[in-house]
Amino acid sequence: MKNINSSPASRITAVAIFVAVLVSLLLGSGLYKVVVLKVSPPAELLEIAVSVQSSSTEIARRGKLLDRKNRILAASRLGYSLFVDPHIAHQGDPSELALELSEKLQLSPAEVEMKIRSNPKARYVVLVPLLSPSQVKIAESINHRSIGLTKLLVREYPHGELGGTLIGLVGKEHNGLAGFEDQFDKALTGTSGKLSRQRDSKRRTLWVSPEQYQPRTDGKDVQLSIDVVIQKIATERLQEEIIRCNAGGGRIIVVDPATGEILAMADILNPREGWSQQPSDPNRDIHPRLGRNRCVTDPYEPGSTFKPFVWSYATELGKANVDEILPTPSSQPYRTPFGRAIRDAHYYGPSSWEKVLVKSMNSGMAIVSLRLSHTEMQEAVRRFGFGERTRIGLGGETAGILTSSKNWNNYTQTSVSMGHEIAVTPLQMAQGFCAFARDGTIPQLLLTPAIGGDAVIVRKAISPETAALTRRILGNVMTEGTGQKAKSEMYALFGKSGTAQLPREDGKGYFEDRYISSFIAGAPLETPELVVLCVIDDPDRSIAHYGGVIAGPVVRDVLDSSLQYLGIAPTAEFLATAGN
Repeated sequence: MKNINSSPASRITAVAIFVAVLVSLLLGSGLYKVVVLKVSPPAELLEIAVSVQSSSTEIARRGKLLDRKNRILAASRLGYSLFVDPHIAHQGDPSELALELSEKLQLSPAEVEMKIRSNPKARYVVLVPLLSPSQVKIAESINHRSIGLTKLLVREYPHGELGGTLIGLVGKEHNGLAGFEDQFDKALTGTSGKLSRQRDSKRRTLWVSPEQYQPRTDGKDVQLSIDVVIQKIATERLQEEIIRCNAGGGRIIVVDPATGEILAMADILNPREGWSQQPSDPNRDIHPRLGRNRCVTDPYEPGSTFKPFVWSYATELGKANVDEILPTPSSQPYRTPFGRAIRDAHYYGPSSWEKVLVKSMNSGMAIVSLRLSHTEMQEAVRRFGFGERTRIGLGGETAGILTSSKNWNNYTQTSVSMGHEIAVTPLQMAQGFCAFARDGTIPQLLLTPAIGGDAVIVRKAISPETAALTRRILGNVMTEGTGQKAKSEMYALFGKSGTAQLPREDGKGYFEDRYISSFIAGAPLETPELVVLCVIDDPDRSIAHYGGVIAGPVVRDVLDSSLQYLGIAPTAEFLATAGN
């Protein structure tokens, strides 16, 4: 009988089983090795491994900031930085690489080599934060796998530092840090896109799934109310006067009273050696565009430029008639019923209520202010928007400084009527003065074009009749009063000067010989198109210090140039004079 174990079929079965077991062991071993390499790959493999999946970012463009005529104030472009992979660079000769880069890109070979050698295990070290367009082309032609380019956004300001503190600045991540860049950051910021793909070992794209692509969404452009031409006119004229009178600084605002649109706003500091209590801003030392906008943040004592507000409201209430003769003094200070001495720059004797405003008589303002109740005086201040923010939207806006109702007394009453014991921001002053250029209503100040060209009315301060009357008398200020040095030869202006003593920071009263000089005016008189306020901080008294002499001509020149630029015809009477 034959042994079945030696049969051919049995041997084939045994061999098959052996082969199956062997294959299973090999497959299991291979699978085990794959698992090990996946879970805990050796360092040598990690250094050369290439991911089969990769993703790249499509950078979203930040929106542009445009002026009212769509001229670019700020825009972003795509730029490139140059980086090196020191780990790969050290596989060759870093010195040769540094020399090649320095020769082709005009860099310092020592600095390049130092960056490469400083961290040999790093995988990404920036050599040039931003390449010029010509450098980009050269860098792309360099055939070295340790060198690469990184895309980035570059924010550019075509007009340089013009309006710098107003426009603001972006950070490294292209986020707004100050000014308009910060205020409109949400609208300006886009959403970057993303692309994921499958690659082979040579990093060649094999497959891109539609679900793996997310397109970028660029930020929106923002149109502003600012006119870059008027901004330039105002800034340059302000700078000129600050230097001429050796002032600590200055501020200027140009407003369209019909719409409330801000057409220009500038804030300049002028550090002077040897002067105490200098206007300062530490943030500007970090970057000029990071400085606070003092037109919005820093209140000042307005002095006589505040008188038209009290004068008009007292007139509206019938507390004094334009032609009424008041017992203003002829040669010495007026003494109030509670014993306060009120001084005038010049003593004119008994004068009309109109003359009080034209000649800027403190005594007349004090006399009539005491005819108002404390509540009525506080209402006069409130009606023109003082004591509260304009809500224009710029960061750091303050409400000014106003004595509280419980601390208000007759001394405060007379002081406020002359523009003392109150501090206002330039923004508040410009907004309130718009009431005289309009029908007595206060417009919301805007940094973007008014919708439909119409103003948003905040409140009614005075009647149209009182507004027109006050504007007419402010016109006489330019021809007969404290505004004569600022009289225009082209347009009929209406305005008011102010010269307030500079308060001491320690709270111990005022400097006797240092001032805040200001002037505010609108034009043309009959159909106002613009309102301009100029504040000069602490001018050198040895040169000049009166608001009508320093700030007045600045306002006049800005009005003349801006109105001509806007195509506003000169006032008829001046045209007639010119024709003769």
